[in-house]
Amino acid sequence: MKLQTNNLFYLHKKYKSSNKVMSYKPLFSFLTFILLISCKSEYKFTLNTPKKIKSNQELTISISEKNNKPIDSVQFSIDGNKIINKGNTSTINIRDYKLGKHTITAIVFFESKTKKITKPIYFTADTAPDIYTFKIINKYPHDKNAFTQGLEYYNGYLYEGTGRKGSSYIRKVELTSGKVLQQIDLDDQYFGEGITIFNHKIYQLTWQSGVGFVYNLDTFEKEKEFKYTKSREGWGLANNGEKLLKTDGTERIWFLNPETLVEESYIEAYTNDRKVEKLNELEYVNGLIYANIWQQNSILMINPKTGKVEGVANLNSLKEDILKEQNLTDDDEVLNGIAFDKENNRLFVTGKHWGKLYEIELIKK
Repeated sequence: MKLQTNNLFYLHKKYKSSNKVMSYKPLFSFLTFILLISCKSEYKFTLNTPKKIKSNQELTISISEKNNKPIDSVQFSIDGNKIINKGNTSTINIRDYKLGKHTITAIVFFESKTKKITKPIYFTADTAPDIYTFKIINKYPHDKNAFTQGLEYYNGYLYEGTGRKGSSYIRKVELTSGKVLQQIDLDDQYFGEGITIFNHKIYQLTWQSGVGFVYNLDTFEKEKEFKYTKSREGWGLANNGEKLLKTDGTERIWFLNPETLVEESYIEAYTNDRKVEKLNELEYVNGLIYANIWQQNSILMINPKTGKVEGVANLNSLKEDILKEQNLTDDDEVLNGIAFDKENNRLFVTGKHWGKLYEIELIKK
């Protein structure tokens, strides 16, 4: 009797289980069908562009769908500016674009829907930079205690800004003797950086405090402060006669409105194969931006419209000349300081804690 009861229980359980499976089968099949239909109707787009392209090449952009499904139309743009396209493809000349990072956008129209796709692209210079050597024209005395961050030549005198907290200042110096004629010290909380003279005022940056200062050129009296609006740090400073030019330790050179001191635009320094970071002290020389690179003894010559590095001057032998007369123990005691005498076409350079200031002539190889 016990055996029969167990058998009946087993058969009942098996029957219930079988019915459950049978009742789920139609639902499972239906869901699978819906999923397959959904997968088939899903569009998968690819925005086709190169990762990097030289500025003398034509850029071709296209949109494709993984399963070749129909696309009604597409609108391409670079940095938000629409460009003309034929069908799903656009080919444009990029020679007038700034170098550096750009954003390609495609807005795709399909089945009464739209989808936005973006992709970064980098424009590099069309040619490698020219290489320059130099010759020394004159040597002048320079204060070894000056941790030079900014250098400017104006109306026959040198103006210099120095760094490091507790020893940052702006001074006016006699070129031939190195005699300090005028000086104002920064508060100990600030690490002084680049300087420039524009509209009879001295502009000065600080490193990581996010603030700059404006002084009266004659009295060195501080007239106002300004905050950096887009960049985080202050490194080098110059002007092109219309705007202030500012570096922030990256590959960017910012253009500031001299009245509002807002960072309105920027270029990015690129050679034919890479960006150049750690741009530091600046000078505007005969239509080009000259820039030091932090911890390197060199000068870059940068096109102010595109960011193309037009030339590179290796000045390592200047540091070797300094080392004949003094020791430089800090890795940061390198070339930093470019000043240009526009009236007499003279170029001056020095370094941090260097005991000499050099007048040099750059010579293209």
